[in-house]
Order: sequence, then C-alpha cells, then structure tokens
Amino acid sequence: MSRFGTPVRDAIDSAMIPLTAAGCENPRLDAEVLLAAALGVSRAELISDSRREVAGPTARVFMDFVRRRREREPVAYITGRKGFRFIELAVDRRVLIPRPETEFVVEAALSLRSGARVIDVGTGSGAIALALKQERPDLQVLATDVSADALDVARHNALRLGLEVEFVHGDLWAGLEADAIVSNPPYVEADARLMPDVGLFEPHSALFAGADGLDVIRRLAAAPVPFLAVEHGHEQAEAVETLLRAAGFTDVARVRDLAGIERVAVGLRDAPSS
Repeated sequence: MSRFGTPVRDAIDSAMIPLTAAGCENPRLDAEVLLAAALGVSRAELISDSRREVAGPTARVFMDFVRRRREREPVAYITGRKGFRFIELAVDRRVLIPRPETEFVVEAALSLRSGARVIDVGTGSGAIALALKQERPDLQVLATDVSADALDVARHNALRLGLEVEFVHGDLWAGLEADAIVSNPPYVEADARLMPDVGLFEPHSALFAGADGLDVIRRLAAAPVPFLAVEHGHEQAEAVETLLRAAGFTDVARVRDLAGIERVAVGLRDAPSS
C-alpha cells in the first residue's frame, strides 16, 4: 500500500476474504463489480488499470458495499443496476433482478409479425418489455404489473432508455387485447427453500405461486392470445407444456437456456380461446 491508497488488486483480495466466508458463490467477481461501482468505472476499466488505487471516500463506499454483500444483499441491488440483453436497467428491492434465462423469453418474441401488439405480464423492472422494444421497435409493447412500486421502476427505466412502452397497473393482462403475451411470472413453490440472496431480499410476490408454483402460469395459459412465451422453473417444463396444450395451444416449444435446461415454454394456436 502506498501513502495514497490501496492498490486495486489488494482491495479486491481483501474483500474476497469476508465474501468467501459469507458463502458468496463468486467472491472475486462480486468484489470486482462492487469496486468498479465505487470507483465509477466499468469492470473492464478496473481490471485493465493495475495502477489505480482506492483511497478516501471511495474506500469507505467500497467497504460499505462489501459489508452489504457479506450480508448477502444481491450485487445488483447494491450497485442499483443490472445488464439485460443490450440494455442496462435500474433495479432495487421493489423488483426482481433480471436473470439470463429470462432473455430467452425476449428471444422467442423476436419472431412476432411486424406491428404485433405484445403485453409483458408482471413486468417488474421492465426487462422483457424494454428489451423487446429496443430490439423490435416496430412492435406495440405494453407492460402490466400488480405492483405500483414495480411500475415506478419500469417507467423510470423506459424514460432513461428513451423507449416507448405503455405501462398499466393491473392483474395479468388487465383485460387488454393483444396478439401475444410474454412473461416471467412467479413460479416458485410455496415451501421452496431459496438462497439467502433471493429469499431475504427479492420481492416474494414476484417469486412464489402456490403449492406447485404454477398458479400464475395456469392463469396465463387461459389468456386469449395466439402466442404465449412464459418462463418457468427448471423442473416444470412438462407440467407447463401440459397446461398450455390443455388450454388450446396446439404447438408448444420447450426452450433450453445456455446450461441446457428447459426454462421457457412457447405456445402457438390459430385463434384465441373462447
């Protein structure tokens, strides 16, 4: 350590000790992301500049970040942002943190016809709706949520990103008409044991959905649309396909994530159910 501060490498190594002891899965990555946020630089800039040092107010901010992460607060809530496909979202404890598997819901909807009207049900931070609008600006994208707090976050993200999405406070598709519904709904079983990062910090209303985790997906299967793309749990693929077929979706695709796990179901049918 120089008289000016602590070298970046030493600061990261020191932070890794309590993060590892706390059971964080990726302590080095966490430390790098948190230090970059404290310094106001990207992680790539942090790693590439070995001469950078941490001192004064920045050191205190970083120490507080590490303390919060040691208590298992998610990194995204600490930094206040999370990347999702080609956009960066502001996130806090009012909304679920967007995850990589949810990107496959967006991927599925990219095939929709030009000008289609799409509703993102349970939008949370606005991740699906905003990513879809950013990649397919021709689509009419609406987003609903039962949480007014979540919609505040989503609207802020839309304004910051300059994307025109209509937000509606309401349950499921809120009585709106659409050509397609996309959703990352709650799908966790009521008695499931979650990692502390999730169970202690993320909104339970966006996680739990009845005894088998399928309560919300059952209702989504009844949506009067010819296209439905819905994320589900890693052991729910067969049950979700059964629900969609029973609701009249004659063509159901099971989409695997990058780990090869079936995490998204895409249902197609010729006409809305009665």
